[in-house]
Amino acid sequence: MTLCSLYLEKERHVKANARDYNDNASFKCVIIQDNYIKTSKYNIFTFLPINLFEQFQRVANAYFLVLLILQLIPEISSLSWFTTIVPLVLVLVITAVKDATDDYFRYKSDQQVNNRQSQVLISGRVSYWFCTQADILLLSSSEPYGLCYIETAELDGETNLKVRQALTVTSDLGDISKLIDFDGEVICEPPNNKLDKFTGTLYWRDNKYPLDNEKMLLRGCVLRNTEWCFGMVIFAGLQTKLMQNCGRTKFKMTNIDKLMNTLVLWIFAFLISMGIILAIGNTIWETQTGINFQVFLPWDNLQSSAVFSGFLTFWSYVIILNTVVPISLYISVEILRLGHSYFINWDWNMYHSQTNTAAVARTTTLNEELGQVEFIFSDKTGTLTQNIMVFSKCSINGHTYEPKLNSLMLLNKTACVDFSFNPLCDKKFKFYDGSLVEAVKLEDPAVQEFFRLLALCHTVMPEEKREGHLVYQAQSPDEGALVTAARNFGFVFRARTPETITLYEMGRAVTYQLLAILDFNNVRKRMSVIVRNPQGQLKLYSKGADTIIFDRLDPSSEDLMYTTSEHLNEFAGEGLRTLALAYKDLDEHYFEVWMKKLLFASTVIENREEQLADIYEEIEQGLKLLGATAIEDKLQEGVPETIACLNLADIKIWVLTGDKLETAMNIGYSCNMLRNDMNEVFVISGHTLLEVQQESAKEHIISLSRVSSAAGDADKTDDVFEETIIPQLEHVLLELACLCKTVICCRVTPLQKAQVVDLVKKHKRAITLAIGDGANDVSMIKTAHIGVGISGQEGMQAVLASDYSFAQFRYLQRLLLVHGRWSYFRMCNFLCYFFYKNFSFTLVHFWYGFFCGFSAQTVYDQWFITLYNIVYTSLPVLGMGLFDQDVNDQNSLRYPSLYKPGQQNLLFNKNQFFLYTLQGLGTSFLVFFIPYGAFSVIVKEDGSSFSDHQTFAVTVATSLVIVVSVQIGLETHYWTTINHLFIWGSPTAYFAILFTLQSNGIFALVPTNFPFIGTARNCLSEKSVWLVILLTTVVCVVPILVVTFLPPLALFQQVRHLQQSRKKQGPQEQNLRRVRRTSSRRSAYAFSHQQGYGELITSGKNMRMSTVSTAHSPERTAHNSNWVGNVLKRKNEVSCISDESIEAPESSNRAIQTPKLQPTE
Repeated sequence: MTLCSLYLEKERHVKANARDYNDNASFKCVIIQDNYIKTSKYNIFTFLPINLFEQFQRVANAYFLVLLILQLIPEISSLSWFTTIVPLVLVLVITAVKDATDDYFRYKSDQQVNNRQSQVLISGRVSYWFCTQADILLLSSSEPYGLCYIETAELDGETNLKVRQALTVTSDLGDISKLIDFDGEVICEPPNNKLDKFTGTLYWRDNKYPLDNEKMLLRGCVLRNTEWCFGMVIFAGLQTKLMQNCGRTKFKMTNIDKLMNTLVLWIFAFLISMGIILAIGNTIWETQTGINFQVFLPWDNLQSSAVFSGFLTFWSYVIILNTVVPISLYISVEILRLGHSYFINWDWNMYHSQTNTAAVARTTTLNEELGQVEFIFSDKTGTLTQNIMVFSKCSINGHTYEPKLNSLMLLNKTACVDFSFNPLCDKKFKFYDGSLVEAVKLEDPAVQEFFRLLALCHTVMPEEKREGHLVYQAQSPDEGALVTAARNFGFVFRARTPETITLYEMGRAVTYQLLAILDFNNVRKRMSVIVRNPQGQLKLYSKGADTIIFDRLDPSSEDLMYTTSEHLNEFAGEGLRTLALAYKDLDEHYFEVWMKKLLFASTVIENREEQLADIYEEIEQGLKLLGATAIEDKLQEGVPETIACLNLADIKIWVLTGDKLETAMNIGYSCNMLRNDMNEVFVISGHTLLEVQQESAKEHIISLSRVSSAAGDADKTDDVFEETIIPQLEHVLLELACLCKTVICCRVTPLQKAQVVDLVKKHKRAITLAIGDGANDVSMIKTAHIGVGISGQEGMQAVLASDYSFAQFRYLQRLLLVHGRWSYFRMCNFLCYFFYKNFSFTLVHFWYGFFCGFSAQTVYDQWFITLYNIVYTSLPVLGMGLFDQDVNDQNSLRYPSLYKPGQQNLLFNKNQFFLYTLQGLGTSFLVFFIPYGAFSVIVKEDGSSFSDHQTFAVTVATSLVIVVSVQIGLETHYWTTINHLFIWGSPTAYFAILFTLQSNGIFALVPTNFPFIGTARNCLSEKSVWLVILLTTVVCVVPILVVTFLPPLALFQQVRHLQQSRKKQGPQEQNLRRVRRTSSRRSAYAFSHQQGYGELITSGKNMRMSTVSTAHSPERTAHNSNWVGNVLKRKNEVSCISDESIEAPESSNRAIQTPKLQPTE
């Protein structure tokens, strides 16, 4: 392997069966990538330096390292060095172990991929090579003509089948001997992230063959109905297009961590300021007063002057006052985050029993950030939907067949229709209206023709591996759902050839002659087939978007069209996808003339597509309406309710999908993200900078915002903006999108998903969360502040790259509104109290400096300084940080608005920090000066005065422990047994340790380390000392009680009364229900991403016993409630109407037509 850092690869040269040629890259000066992939951040050599570098990005860690160095200097250190190095090393080790564990799991997932076995042809023999998938050039396959069927869900989110075809010259390379002789060379584009584009040339046998994306199998593709294929590796490992779109694993730091870095700098500046003040005081004191003591307290040799004494004192006070930011804070933060992560892992309400999948917090550093999310970026397929289509309802000859609500259904005990009369039925298919089966059995002509159409008009391929066991392979799941419905109702699609289709109609085999397939495309929005039945009759069957089919109906179907239109409105109101079905009897002579026109049009060179469309249009007139189908694209359970609840929490949800516009909008309506009561639906579909600028609706949206603002509802304009991300228009996209309530980005590549997320991160400075289930979501998940992976049908790539994972989208509601909010609430309260108690503790030394000659003498016993943060006050604050909650989980979900303080960063910010700093400053002042003043005027019971330093130190320390314990009791919202034990157990532990450390026995063992012998016993036996402690506690606590509780007391009472009244009424769930839609009918053809494969089927290229074909899927058509009248008006007009005029009339809910997101160059 030759590395060349100064050369940018312009083209890739790869030669088959020539490893030496490919390895010797010096003549090209490019890096030939091996097939190894890596998503972990560390290895055994880089872990220590990289992890330490990341940890010391925390300013506090660097701060403690500097303090440690200072404590090693004996002239300025008044505290032992081990008091800093032990906690610092402990923090670094705990964090390193946590990071190593997280990265080890990434490494294991990489190894699972890297150790997959593939058969590789090396030096003329097939051997096993531990490798992962690569981007390969398709050479041959098990299918005729080198066809290969694939699913690309991990690449673009589409689960429909796609077809790839090898070059004709390589399609016969199906055995090892031929592959050994293959010596072709490919010259192609360098590695890039464009999933839909490939440009290259194959040089073989003195010929050149052009290569495009239809000849490539990219990493992440899954073979469907193709037994095997041979290919030539073009890109491998990190150079594959999928890995190029994944992005790098980034170090994520929460907003609170970033704020803490800033606060630590401020605290350090405050510490320096206090050190300077005390150093100046020492210099002045030594000059004016200290010089008088030099007779019996001479200066050391190092201390040559008062100024130098002040300099040394400055560093001594920096060490003494360093506990304003103790390192125990960071140990406690890591413990809290670990505990919050376990609470997520242990939450049974986020456990999915069907898949035995629990929620997993894959990182412990982002929990509180879950309580501050403002933007959610969601994938569609597999995240919002199950990608399962269900034949739900239908309308046949003016009669609807649908489940009838009754008491059994309400009890979830509905009996399904019995299909036992049909031995070829699909056991998984369920339908709940038995009258439809009865109509089939009674041989109702309209019903039978309805299902006959569904069984004939499609491009599905059947696969029957054993007798009676049918498997349908379709390009889209909705197409398969329709054919499966016909199968269960007795019209079983059994087999096809290029010229025939065989059905089993109520158990009787019937073969139809397939004469023509009038294929689907995005302009026609319909598909038709022409068949000849066994009786010799010619039939045209057509299905498509209702607006298209209704416009081509015979006048005799006018009344039925009205009735069916009403049914379609009902179906669409329930979020179902609809298709209209129609047929036509053809005259033999007319058909012969038409076929001649078709053959001629199919052979012309110029304008072939246009002429074919005209020929199709000619015969698809005068149709007779049969009815309509309603298909449910099953959402994951609870998706609409979850989205509605998150919207109430003021969380903006953007859908980023690789699907086309119509598909995404249909799901938007189903999920209740798009609603008919929205003011406007804006679609920007320009492909160039000028087109987008011309279509921009910014001024109109802003005007609507102003209207809303005047009505007192600013920033809540119900607009939808769907846009591509063009580099020159990033700010326009962001500005317009943020004015809208719902944003859907369609046809985006994985890298574009990450670009959209990064755009919001960079310019909005809001917390973002990305959620997805496929490898195409990995880049987005890594880019967002928080990445959530769903264990779905698209593999585990998203889960392995995520920070949190679970099985269903609905669990996101609990993750954010309960765990996220609690984590943020607990962490903020923890930090506020921690800073308060440490400022109260540390600043006593500052006040004492003015009374001890600025000599850096500590107030407390050194053991109290050591144990204050580790023992005396650690457990209460940990208990509060782990278990405290202002409301329970039910109320957190019932009142989503409680989430908003986290988004606005209200609970812990610079203002809150200053308030608690001032409170700590005041407490330290009172804790020092009240005992100091009291001891100057009171005496002991024996008449002696309180003049010794040790008694004063014990009194101040005892007062401080009691004050901070009472304070945390006042701060605690939710009392548990553990909280009681920690809060009241800490003062108890303090007194037990105090009397132990100041006892005669411990002094006898180590007299030099325990100088406060008997102080606690003598001091705390005085009643006056306890009065001083009580006075100090009351004076410190009462002002906080007054400021905290009195002003909002009335409001609290009102809120509590409201909660109690609502609790009696029960939860109000009506706001979370799906809004019933009464218009905006959606065609099932929304799922078609490309032209159908009718030509492929009729050509016979894909025909074999175990072959499947790809099929098309549907397209959505804009619809309006009064369009039927317009259709009738147009039918009565004499003049012809072009396709372009068949559009939905404008109404109050205006829509601007179709966007497509183009890949960013």
